[in-house]
Amino acid sequence: MDTLLNAADSALRTLFAKPHASRTCPTLPGQGTELSAPDKALAGALMRVNHVGEVCAQALYASQALSTRNPVLREKFLEASKEEGDHLAWTRERLEELGARPSLLNPLWYAGAFGLGLLAGRLGDRVSLGFVVETEHQVEAHLASHLERLPAGDHASRAIVAQMKDDEARHAQEAQSAGAFMLPAPVRALMRTAAKVMTTTAHHI
Repeated sequence: MDTLLNAADSALRTLFAKPHASRTCPTLPGQGTELSAPDKALAGALMRVNHVGEVCAQALYASQALSTRNPVLREKFLEASKEEGDHLAWTRERLEELGARPSLLNPLWYAGAFGLGLLAGRLGDRVSLGFVVETEHQVEAHLASHLERLPAGDHASRAIVAQMKDDEARHAQEAQSAGAFMLPAPVRALMRTAAKVMTTTAHHI
């Protein structure tokens, strides 16, 4: 029951409450951010996509913590969720600074990610960990592409994305070390396709 309540609380906080980070938002001292209107619009769209990714991360870790029977693994999922919560807060704050809004489809993204995480968890802890590894690898690659696309002068967004990328790589490594099962190539390809649909849609909506 406690786990169910935690999952419900996570959903409500993610979708309807203002997130608060436990770590200070990354910054590059002495480097201010001044953007032209087109650069500001681009940065806002990219950070909206990154915010959607963090909404999905909250759903994934909440559902995987719910589905596992291993208390040690459950704590690891919840700990990772807390770090992802920092990302959620940072990206939301940056959206506000850029005058951009979150995706209007966040409840849909959350529900879909929660369902996928629950399915992975029901297939066993090793599969669930494998899902984490593949997800985090794809997110890491996605963030690397955003570092290339973000305006060069957007030091604030770039600092946030760089820290997120480092955290995602560490989460993948931790899941791998915990005994993750490598997902079959067709499953990994399907995950990439679904992620592409989500990121393309979230860029605009």
